[in-house]
Amino acid sequence: MQAPTVLIISDEVDFSRRITARWQMERNVPSFTLLSGELWPRFAVDVFDVAIVGDLRRDVLSVVLEPLHSTSQPVFCVCQDAATTQLVHERWPRIIILRPSEHWLETLVLAAAEAVHRARAESRARTSENTCAMLERQATLGRYMLEMRHNLNNALTSVLGNSDLLLLEPGSFSAQTRAQIETIRNMTLRIHEIMQRFSSLEKEMNVVAQQAEQDSGKSYAAAAAGH
Repeated sequence: MQAPTVLIISDEVDFSRRITARWQMERNVPSFTLLSGELWPRFAVDVFDVAIVGDLRRDVLSVVLEPLHSTSQPVFCVCQDAATTQLVHERWPRIIILRPSEHWLETLVLAAAEAVHRARAESRARTSENTCAMLERQATLGRYMLEMRHNLNNALTSVLGNSDLLLLEPGSFSAQTRAQIETIRNMTLRIHEIMQRFSSLEKEMNVVAQQAEQDSGKSYAAAAAGH
């Protein structure tokens, strides 16, 4: 999986530098996108895992926080004073607020790293759920086809038998009609071959499932014997 992206928006270069330098001390280091408050509207980044905002002029604060607040990604805002803290809390309640303190940088990096980890875990979970749902739909279709196989084979046998009977009467139909009947017969045989492949596939899947159960039982027995 691609490394997560941390978006840092600040008018102070030192603010961004301190965060990236501190994050370099962690075992898992993300990629960083650094923007100033003025550049943000022109180069808005659509894809990021977590955003950190701090040391922005008051007049650009809403320009930056409003679109970030509308996303689903976690957003942290380091507020320098009580007035800014209250403003952010009232207008953008989803944003996580931090106040500068002795250990604010440590807290920010750890909290943001955890937010990235959780966001990635949720993304993987959603992907797994979608994959499971798709596989379940395919399995349902497969089970239906296997269940209907007997009825379909009966219908194919009827079509094939009647087409053979019609072809046994050489003078009853024109050449064009006989050609059409032969086409029906040939297509019926092709469908029958496909159904036979389904039967073979079902047998192979049953063998694999039985082998997996046997291997699982042996592993469990070996583990129990080890204890």
